[in-house]
Amino acid sequence: MATTFRPEPREGRVFATRRIVRSTDVVPSGRLRLDSLARYLQTAAEDDVADSGLTEPVVWLVRRCELRIRALPSMGERLAIRTFCSGTGPRWAERTTTVSGPDGDLVQASAVWAAVSRADGRPVPLSEGFSRIYGPSAGDHVVSVRLSHPRPGRAPQDGNEAASGPPPRDWPLRATDFDTAGHVNNAVHWAAAEDELADAGWLPSLAEIEYHRAIGPGCRPQLITARHDAGTSLWLQDSGRLLASVRLLR
Repeated sequence: MATTFRPEPREGRVFATRRIVRSTDVVPSGRLRLDSLARYLQTAAEDDVADSGLTEPVVWLVRRCELRIRALPSMGERLAIRTFCSGTGPRWAERTTTVSGPDGDLVQASAVWAAVSRADGRPVPLSEGFSRIYGPSAGDHVVSVRLSHPRPGRAPQDGNEAASGPPPRDWPLRATDFDTAGHVNNAVHWAAAEDELADAGWLPSLAEIEYHRAIGPGCRPQLITARHDAGTSLWLQDSGRLLASVRLLR
């Protein structure tokens, strides 16, 4: 079945930028990594806000992201990236971003970001300035920040097939994983998915990630893997506390 992408809005702001897939962004075969793709998406979002002229004491923290994948680009490929606000809630907004190559659309991401105060980290309502700039493209589409992935040890959502996988293992952190917010950048979590795909022999048509808790200094994450017929589920935990979860579907 062909992967369906959301069309761009008939009105409102759509920001466009370009990237070239570099050697530092790919696996040994030359295919773009998912963590590199996540950085492309984050950079496009930051560039869009800067270009819009919106200046607020707000930090945007991603809660979940879904990737619909037709193909992943290769090293040297020139990409067009187009992004727009596709929905809102009281204190959060959804951003849809499409990555295209010379032969057409490759990947579309839908990510829900929560607005928090830069001063105290508390959620804050979307401002009038935000609504003026991004409201027209979002229209009346209301989005939720609810997380839906099953917890480790529960049956996968896509059937009742039994799951199997290796024992939980440590997932060490590096100093380079941390960003200016003082926690592990959201793109780094996708590296856990790349650890799985390195030996899987297949690429997902759908990849989802949900962020439950920030990974800060002193965390000692463990990676839990459950493989089933529809794909693979991954969880990052610290002392039994769920940090993030990933679903990779064939």
